[in-house]
Amino acid sequence: MPRPRSLTPDQLASAALAVIDRDGLPGLSMRAVAQELGMSTMGLYRYVHDRDELERLVVELVLNAVDSGPPDPDASWRERIEVMARRLRDTVGAHPAVVPLTITHRHHSLGVLRWSETVTAVLTEAGIEGDRRVIALRGLLGYIIGAIQLEHLGPLSGPGTTAITELPPAEFPHMTETARDARNISADQEFLGGLALLLDGLGA
Repeated sequence: MPRPRSLTPDQLASAALAVIDRDGLPGLSMRAVAQELGMSTMGLYRYVHDRDELERLVVELVLNAVDSGPPDPDASWRERIEVMARRLRDTVGAHPAVVPLTITHRHHSLGVLRWSETVTAVLTEAGIEGDRRVIALRGLLGYIIGAIQLEHLGPLSGPGTTAITELPPAEFPHMTETARDARNISADQEFLGGLALLLDGLGA
C-alpha cells in the first residue's frame, strides 16, 4: 500500500523556486530540491517524475501569482494593456532565472492562460482580431519576456554597455553614442518606452 503524500504541489514548487533563486536555473535538480525539503532524492520521486515536472510546477507557481483580473474598464485599451504588461513583468521579474522556463512551459500554465485571456479580450475590444490578434498577443509576450531578461541579465547600465562606449567611435559611431545615452535611461523608462512603440504599431 503506497505511503500517504505529505507534500503539496505548491510546497514542491516553492522548494524548487528557492533553489533556482539561490543557485540559478542550472542548479535545479531532483537532488537539490530534495535537500531543500530535507528528504532523500528517492523520496522526492514519490511526488514528481523528473526535473521537467518540477519546472512545470515552478512556472505554475510563479505565473499563478500574476493578477489576471480585468483592469479598469474606463481606462483606454492601451492603458489596460500597459497594466497587464506591468503585472506580468513585476511578478516574473521577481524571479528572473525562471524566465526561460516560462517560455518552455507557458502553454501548460493556467496563470499565463488567464493573463492571455484578459489581454486578448482587451485587444478584441480595441478592434484587433483574427491574425492581427494572434500576432499582437505573441508580440506582447515576446516583448515582455525579452524585456525581463534584458533588465536582469543585461541591463543598460551594465558592463556590456560600458564596453560598448569604449569601442572606436570612428568604427561604431552610432553604437558608442547610443551606449552613452543608455546610461541615463531607467529600467521603467526602457520597458514602457518599448511597450509604447509596440502598441503604436498595433494602431488600433
